[in-house]
Order: sequence, then C-alpha cells, then structure tokens
Amino acid sequence: MNKKSIAVLGIGFMGFPMARRLCEAGFDVHVWNRSRDKAERVAASGATVHGSAADAARSAGIVVSMLENGAVVADVLFNQGVAEAMEAGSLFIDMASIKPREARDHAARLGAIGVQHLDAPVSGGTVGAEQGKLVVMVGGKPADFARAADVFAVFGRATLVGPHGAGQLTKLANQMIVGITIGAVAESLLLCEKGGADMAKVREAITGGFADSRILQVHGQRMVERDFAPRARMSVQLKDMRNALSTAEEIGFAAPITALFEKLYADGIEHGLADLDHSGLFVELASRNGMS
Repeated sequence: MNKKSIAVLGIGFMGFPMARRLCEAGFDVHVWNRSRDKAERVAASGATVHGSAADAARSAGIVVSMLENGAVVADVLFNQGVAEAMEAGSLFIDMASIKPREARDHAARLGAIGVQHLDAPVSGGTVGAEQGKLVVMVGGKPADFARAADVFAVFGRATLVGPHGAGQLTKLANQMIVGITIGAVAESLLLCEKGGADMAKVREAITGGFADSRILQVHGQRMVERDFAPRARMSVQLKDMRNALSTAEEIGFAAPITALFEKLYADGIEHGLADLDHSGLFVELASRNGMS
C-alpha cells in the first residue's frame, strides 16, 4: 500500500482547496463527490476522479473525508462501500465536523475490520484551506497521528488532543467560541451604530485592545461591509451549536450561553438567512432593532 496515495471524499468549499493542495504536494490523489462536476475541478491539478466513493477509497492507503455531517459520513462509510473497500491497515481521516459519539462509533466499527481512524475536524475556513493554514484538531492513536503527519502538514497545523472523539469535542469548543463571539461583535457594533457612532471606526478603535479577536478582524469587517457571502453558512453554525448542546446533555454539562445562541441562529434561519455566512447573525440582530 502506497502511503502517498490519498483519496479525498467530498469536494466542496473546503474539500476542493484541500485536494488541490495534496496534488501540488506530490500525492497521488483520488477524489469523489456526490456531484461529479465538483470533483472534476480537481482533475486539472492531477487528481483522478472516481464515480463512487468506494472506488476512490479502494485506490488509496489513506482516505480523507470532508463531508457534511455524521449521518453522511456513516452512509458513505458503511452503506456506500467505503469501509468494505479499504484494506486492513489503511487509515480513514474524518475531517468533517460531527458529534464526538459518532466519531467514536465510526472508529470502533472501522477498528473491528482492521481499518484505523482519526477524527480531525478543522478551523480556518476556505482561506485557511487555500493557504494551508488550517488548524486541525485530532482525536485518535498517537501512531496513526504520526502516520498522517505529512498529510496534515499540507493542510496546516495539527494537534493530537486525545483519543477518538476528542478532535470533534475540541471542534465543538472552537465553534461555540466562534458562534458566540460573532454574536458579541455583531450586537456591539450595532449598538454603536444605533447610538450614532461610525461602525467602521468603532471596529478600528477596539482592534488591538483586549476585545480584539480574529472574529472582530475578519467577521467584523464583513459586518461593516454587509458582505455575507457564505464562507461558513448560518445553517452549518447552527448544526455545530446543536451538536455542542447534544454533547453537553450527554455528559451532564450545562451550557446556557450556547443554548441562547443556538436560539438566535435558529431564529435567523427561520427568517430566511440559512445560506448567509455565519456572520449573517448580524442581519438577524439588526432586524430586531429596526436596522438594515
């Protein structure tokens, strides 16, 4: 089995630049996507496009998935033949954002047939994927993490945070912070605008102080410009908040702040904002205050 042979399942906003970077790094890349035309885009970089996920997986010693959610990952693995197609000793790296218990279940089921597993969700968005500056949060065995080091190096900075499921737990923490901070930035900027201040200047003034953050810098700028073209959708942010609440309930942890923001994102989606960037929570909060 050639470690340099990598399959990438899911060629969307994130999967496309990640697969392209693997091609540029010299890996033998095999790709599959439910909509074949999206997978075909990577062919120009040297990837081989397959008609099924199982065929792509059969061609590789390491399979990377960047799929929508846990149900889709399970379906592709166990109903569409990927697990069966993978040889004993091969490695499945799940980079989708799913529930920790789903990751643990997938790891156990794959382990029973001799296939290794890492849950390795990412943060950094499409810009991070394009630039190879993603943060990769990994759960699994140290030996498998070491085996995947050269793959992770193409994507960005990877950290092994614990056993199976720990990568997904860390991603939930990341998404809780992101989702809540987006709301804090949006509400604060709107308050200032409502009170007569220049929103752009307010953002400029507090950048560099204790309130500064990547969210203020990046998403705050989107709010100032009213640029809500989707990089990470409102619907995906809601999924992450709900996964966090579900996990909190499973382990007996109270998460009242996350619950509040889950409701805000859900209300925004109910009001037609599902396909906006998650910084589009700004639009929901603006509408509550009679602001455009």
